[in-house]
Amino acid sequence: MDQLIKPHGSDSLNALYVADEKKRTQLLKEAEGLPKLLVCSQAAANAVMMGSGYFNPLTGYMNLKDSLAVAESMKTTGGLFWPVPIVNVVEDASTIKGAKRIALLDPNVDGNPVLAIQDVESIDEATDAQMKLMAEKVYGTTSMEHPGAKNFLSVGKVFVAGPIQVLNYSYFGTEFPETFRTAVQIREMIKKNGWRKVVAFQTRNPMHRAHEALVKIAMERTGADGSVIHMLLGKLKAGDIPAEVRVNCINTLVENYFVKERVVTGGYPLDMRYGGPREGLLHGVFRQNFGCTHMIIGRDHAGVGDYYGPFDAQDAYHNLWEGALECKMLPIDWTFYCHKCDGMASMKTCPHSREDRVMLSGTALRKALSEGGDVPSEFSRKEVLDILREYYSGLTEKVEIKLHGHATGEAEKKK
Repeated sequence: MDQLIKPHGSDSLNALYVADEKKRTQLLKEAEGLPKLLVCSQAAANAVMMGSGYFNPLTGYMNLKDSLAVAESMKTTGGLFWPVPIVNVVEDASTIKGAKRIALLDPNVDGNPVLAIQDVESIDEATDAQMKLMAEKVYGTTSMEHPGAKNFLSVGKVFVAGPIQVLNYSYFGTEFPETFRTAVQIREMIKKNGWRKVVAFQTRNPMHRAHEALVKIAMERTGADGSVIHMLLGKLKAGDIPAEVRVNCINTLVENYFVKERVVTGGYPLDMRYGGPREGLLHGVFRQNFGCTHMIIGRDHAGVGDYYGPFDAQDAYHNLWEGALECKMLPIDWTFYCHKCDGMASMKTCPHSREDRVMLSGTALRKALSEGGDVPSEFSRKEVLDILREYYSGLTEKVEIKLHGHATGEAEKKK
């Protein structure tokens, strides 16, 4: 008998990937004759998330009515807790007008292969006011400076709703074969390990000593059997560190500083929304789906810029109604290295001044690395910094080569 926490909204995990090879081949053949729709990157990632079981119990893309309900009340019209609309929104649906069944094309793979087949239940166009209302509710802003709000408001207003059958895992399975894990796979790994109490750690960044401390504190505090370090593999905003570099950093840290029998690592196929509190709740949904009983929410979870307070995501979790989610939040304060404490500490445990603490933001870290500046060893493990320095050194070399080539070209023009 499965003793793991139940998936969200159902007794069993509902992954929408067509695992049967014969059936999948038949569907791919059928797709050749179906009307085609090239979806946006986030809709493609949504499909892979549903195919992987992360978005259980959804069976497909939400319609406009459900999307509005989710934005306003965090419930579908059927009463299911869901914090963020999961949609297939396009600018123009004229190519599929009247179609009951369509093939969705992948925008992130060369040649735009078929990613999924969708049964079209409805096609609705939102008004500008409805789009802005949803952006305001989900992201807390309609500013086009916010990467998540900008993406939502710029891809279109036509909602193509209905159930899907997912036929492949896009580029995630091929580019990250050792890292990409479906919710089904992680759930099986947890079950095989015999874990009952499991902590999830979310990251879209390389893990540094504060992150390492968060996971270890969480395991001690909960008495967890193990932890899942879950890395985002999808699209990020410009300037963020690429997935392959982050994966290398995290795997190196885990290999050297975690008990291997007590940790599982894996990557998931979501495009980052930078949705702060709402995205934090979405993280809770799919961590419950793969079997975690607790999820760490620290400072500025899923945030960007100054759009959210440092602990807004924790407040959102605290304010959920009874029964919305079974995966419990583990709120943790700022963590850092304190010279006077002579070790890792948090705001709740360290009595010393800011001058005694090593607190470095991601922005400051990227600036220091890109400019060849010093990064305190107390901030990050040497093995991780070595990987990051190599990456940023490569960026600098590319810029120098590009500038040199440009300068040479200008000189030749003047001859």
